Amino acid sequence: MGKEETIKSLINCGAIAVIRLADPDKLIKVAQSIYEGGVTGIEITMTIPDAINVIKKAANELGSYMDIGVGSVLDAVTAQKAIDAGAKYVVSPVFKKEIIATAHKNNIPVMPGAFTPTEIQTAYEAGADIIKIFPADIVGMAFFKGVLAPMPYLKLMPTGGVSLTNAGEWLKAGACAVGVGSALLDKKAISSGNYQVLTENAKILMESIRQAKRD
Repeated sequence: MGKEETIKSLINCGAIAVIRLADPDKLIKVAQSIYEGGVTGIEITMTIPDAINVIKKAANELGSYMDIGVGSVLDAVTAQKAIDAGAKYVVSPVFKKEIIATAHKNNIPVMPGAFTPTEIQTAYEAGADIIKIFPADIVGMAFFKGVLAPMPYLKLMPTGGVSLTNAGEWLKAGACAVGVGSALLDKKAISSGNYQVLTENAKILMESIRQAKRD
């Protein structure tokens, strides 16, 4: 799958699960559980212990039916290591030209973080495929509408402040997709091995997104 196909797949789903785990051995089961609920894209953050090997394992076991990406990337070297391990897209909380260049050299979509209209436009001009607005809960949905009014060509994705039931509202505000972490990935459920909770959470999330797309 090339860059454009990956972008299309992520936007079609409408949600990317941002996965941060203390126990990397649980990642495959977590991913499978949310996939059963309809979420097809996961962002494996570099804050997970042994993240590169976790990405490699996930790409091998899940890559045929899920979009496996890497998150919390802060430099080009890390981006390349994750891509070599099988990551199909790169997400960063910050904007760095070298991360964009590395991703595009490998025909991989890249989603740098930005916060102000100037940062957003700068990231777009540098080649960002989707721009991660982070932390989105600080600026809110009105910010998306405000930024997109003069710059409707932008593809924006909020991370932070997205719940299971308001994801659709973010899409209505102009987001092309949403990044969802703790709201979807219930820590207590994961700790106790109650993965069905994650599947049900994913179903609620995806229904919110489907409803927004129908309206």
